[in-house]
Amino acid sequence: MIDAFKTFARRGLFLFDAETAHGMSIAALKSGLLPACRQSEDSRLAVTVAGLRFPNPLGMAAGYDKNAEVPDALLRLGFGFAEVGTLTPKPQSGNPKPRIFRLERDMAVINRLGFNNEGHEAAFARLSARQPSGIVGVNIGANKDSADRIGDYVLGIRRFQSVADYFTVNISSPNTPGLRDLQARESLAALLSAVLAARDEGAKATGKRRPVFLKIAPDLTEEGMDDIAAEALAHDLDGLIVSNTTLSREGLVEPRLADEAGGLSGRPLFEKSTAVLARMRKRVGAALPIVGVGGVSSAETALEKIRAGADLVQLYSCMVYEGPGLPGSIVRGLSSLMDREKVNSVSQLRDTRLDHWLAIKV
Repeated sequence: MIDAFKTFARRGLFLFDAETAHGMSIAALKSGLLPACRQSEDSRLAVTVAGLRFPNPLGMAAGYDKNAEVPDALLRLGFGFAEVGTLTPKPQSGNPKPRIFRLERDMAVINRLGFNNEGHEAAFARLSARQPSGIVGVNIGANKDSADRIGDYVLGIRRFQSVADYFTVNISSPNTPGLRDLQARESLAALLSAVLAARDEGAKATGKRRPVFLKIAPDLTEEGMDDIAAEALAHDLDGLIVSNTTLSREGLVEPRLADEAGGLSGRPLFEKSTAVLARMRKRVGAALPIVGVGGVSSAETALEKIRAGADLVQLYSCMVYEGPGLPGSIVRGLSSLMDREKVNSVSQLRDTRLDHWLAIKV
């Protein structure tokens, strides 16, 4: 399927601007015409994180299914979990178009979408109607014009408590002005206190305690990483997601679009995000779960995230170039790597190249 996509479907989709092509891919998944990934479940790839059992460690990152339209279709492609959003309390249109740019020679994407989504209610209706068939997380954010951004995150926890398998608190998008300021220690402490209190209130009411992960940026100083690690541990957070897109343009071979504002994702983000992942693993210790994101394009790069300290991994941008067969290909490749490594669980390989990634300059 991957070769067919590269030859025909990608060539056709790339005739359209990136946002139109994205909408067409959502429509294709909604149609049910894309074949499901048919492969035997490999128990060696199963991972238990924050009380949830993931059939394999590969997930679809937030940003693709912003409005919770196709989470189950994504799971059928081979993903072990899918994350929808980012969702804000009120619908918002996001930043002016054009706002997504493909850097084909780099296998990268620049976006400045700005949390465009249909809001809590539309997504809640869709998630409430689905028959649960796998793990689906809900990524929550704040409206651009909100007078109480922490309050927006609390509203997200309360609204999706009954339908989310886990939450991701997204404070790391570069496309909402001032949002990354919530990564500062004092602001982060207030945010985590409020969000986790709302989660615990919901758990009392429903009997279901939903894990809460925090998604951070790759563009952090060493002091910033220290602060985030300290607050994550102090608040008994359930996990970190490392990382969101970067403002850096270092190493790009396609300069034509490099000056476009927004966050860069895809293959060029792999090294930077993985080095930050290792630094966060070193800071938080062995127990706190970490999801590694950024530049995952193959079984080898997925496993390298795990070797650098990740329990789970996510991808999105590389699927723009490799197509819907990518998740199945990665999961099959991970099984082959388990054969090569002669291990009984993918978790046994976590941290095995931590020192290598700690030595790489961020």
